Amino acid sequence: MMITGAQLFVKALKAEHVDVLFAYPGGQAIDLFNALYGEEDMSVILPRHEQGLIHAADGYARSTGKTGVCLVTSGPGATNLVTGIATANFDSVPLVCFTGQVPVGLIGNDAFQEVDIVGITRNICKYAVTVRRREDLGAIIKKAFLIAGSGKPGVVVVDFPKDIQQEQGSPDYPDSVEIRGYKPNTSVHAGQIKKAAELLEQSKRPVFLVGGGVQIAHASREMTELAELTKVPVITTIMGRGAVPTSHPLYVGNLGIHGSYAANSAVSHCDLLFSIGTRFNDRITGKIEEFAKNASIVHIDIDPASISRNIAVDIPIVADAKDALHALLEKASPLDTEAWTARINGWKKHKPVSMGQTGLTPQKIMECVNRLFCHAVIATDVGQNQLWATQFLELNENRQMLTSGGLGTMGYGFPAAIGAKLGNPDKDVVVITGDGGMQMNIQEMATAVVYELPLIVCILNNGYLGNVRQWQEMFFDRRYSSTCMRRRKSCPSSCSSPGEECPVYTPDFMKIADSYGAKGIRVTDENEIERALLEAKQCRSLPTIIEFIIGREMNVLPIVPPGNALGDMILESEENKNEETLDLSVRRK
Repeated sequence: MMITGAQLFVKALKAEHVDVLFAYPGGQAIDLFNALYGEEDMSVILPRHEQGLIHAADGYARSTGKTGVCLVTSGPGATNLVTGIATANFDSVPLVCFTGQVPVGLIGNDAFQEVDIVGITRNICKYAVTVRRREDLGAIIKKAFLIAGSGKPGVVVVDFPKDIQQEQGSPDYPDSVEIRGYKPNTSVHAGQIKKAAELLEQSKRPVFLVGGGVQIAHASREMTELAELTKVPVITTIMGRGAVPTSHPLYVGNLGIHGSYAANSAVSHCDLLFSIGTRFNDRITGKIEEFAKNASIVHIDIDPASISRNIAVDIPIVADAKDALHALLEKASPLDTEAWTARINGWKKHKPVSMGQTGLTPQKIMECVNRLFCHAVIATDVGQNQLWATQFLELNENRQMLTSGGLGTMGYGFPAAIGAKLGNPDKDVVVITGDGGMQMNIQEMATAVVYELPLIVCILNNGYLGNVRQWQEMFFDRRYSSTCMRRRKSCPSSCSSPGEECPVYTPDFMKIADSYGAKGIRVTDENEIERALLEAKQCRSLPTIIEFIIGREMNVLPIVPPGNALGDMILESEENKNEETLDLSVRRK
């Protein structure tokens, strides 16, 4: 029996165990939607914008460990995926994105809503292909899922011309495929593991640096076991946070330009930096010439291109983090790190990460989230809200954080939370976002309402694009250029501080919540934090917006100024004048 390409598409999704499809219809994808009509084996989710759609698929994939799947039409439908494709691919999230396309015979003729989406996305995804023959369709879809989910996960784009959707052909969908030239590494080099274990045993001041690769490999248990066996302190990147429970006595904190004093100090003083699943990007290294300059470096990563690209390493190991950790657990032994750990704990006690302010602060909001949501997925946006979340949220196997790390995409958090809730209906899902990022995909409130998703959306509203404003305050002489969200045409041409005369904030998030049929709560006092979160937690079939009105010029500290070494940290705001002698170069704002 012959079936259409569209029917084979649906059959393929079922064979790949796709239970949620994030999809937005259009002319060049209408046959695919027709084939999906009445389908009961998967939920077809209709967001309100294609960018919201792909971020939702991303959040679904990160929170479940499954491959996220998207379907959009050609032209603007496809191009609206671009930011989400780059976001997911940068953070190694497995997605398969199907885009409608004009018939094969019209490709290249500037037909209505025709774009070369393969050409546009080739450099921001793992693989992109246009289906040009009906007989290749099944194998191409099978390859797409294999490539997206194997090796270093990523995004695959399948461009699907309309005539191939309609064409009759074989109903067969392959059980497996061979891809010439595609051989993800599945082994661990025993010799390199042995060298790494010996170097670890010889070290006096070792630290594990854990990145997002450990999370992607689902190797948190193995990482924790290795740390406990060796008694080596653990430092994380933002993306690695939670790979070892943040409450664990061996956990030190985040590394980088907003890293903790203890974490940055430990890396600056260690004699062995044992890195697993991180790219050593500029956000964690600071001035490269000064980064861990007295340490030997071991680097485990599944992507050979990531090793020694930014930081030269002594022992490279190309391997999946989980496989490498299993191998290390067989070779490693307990180390005498008591004095080294005590030194690090002294740094933690001496200079903890704390806002140290009275009133309603992001730290108090995060700490209340920690108390009230024990089994939760927490999705952040990007900016100050993200950085406060990564500083103060306690993460473990029951409390997971989703965030855009590599690309730093504003507008990510809210739609990602929608996908997370669809994939984890029995878990609480909380959004930490800013007033700027929330407005980038606020239309997805309709999606959350119509699918009856009880999301808790925490908007930290300071009336600014806060992260850029902080840099303008600290490094650009308070020239607040285009960062004030209250600014109106009638305002002065220059403004370097907020005041009572500032216009009211636009929009009114409480009225927006009401207009969408969601619940809205505004919080202006620290004593209202817990009540608001508990009230939102009781809403089981609709989302709640909690707008926290925080200080307009609150800053994320510590911070390493641009171009400086990790040791050159600004630890405290000018309100705290208590100068102390530290064993690492420290500047104050």
